[in-house]
Amino acid sequence: MNTDDTKMQINEEELKQKLTPEQYQVLRQGGTEAPYSSPLHDEKAKGMYSCVVCGNQLFSSDTKYDSTVPGLMGWPSFEDAIPGSVELKEDNSLGMRRTEVVCAKCGSHLGHIFDGDPSAKTGKHYCINGACLLMKKDA
Repeated sequence: MNTDDTKMQINEEELKQKLTPEQYQVLRQGGTEAPYSSPLHDEKAKGMYSCVVCGNQLFSSDTKYDSTVPGLMGWPSFEDAIPGSVELKEDNSLGMRRTEVVCAKCGSHLGHIFDGDPSAKTGKHYCINGACLLMKKDA
């Protein structure tokens, strides 16, 4: 896994030009998109989900599912990440104790992970902002 000092260098000004304001706010400033606002929430096609900033492959469509946990519905949900693709960090912002999910390659904020989701086979719920993801469908 990468450490903070080995992550790829990001030119924030170029990134502001590449991303929409919402994407930049979520990915680089730790924001959250509105629930049900991402078309990827309802995406059912087979394929691979990658980081919109660096292209790092993060999640397979085989691990995507529909969560039934109130408060966690409305964002793309995954049972597991591709090994080594993400890093987990303690997040005590907004008066809550959560675990943040960041891209292991570029350090961009992706969302949060929660334990104990009965709708997930693994019990893990990667609650990921669709604004952070590119989906490449299988041929």
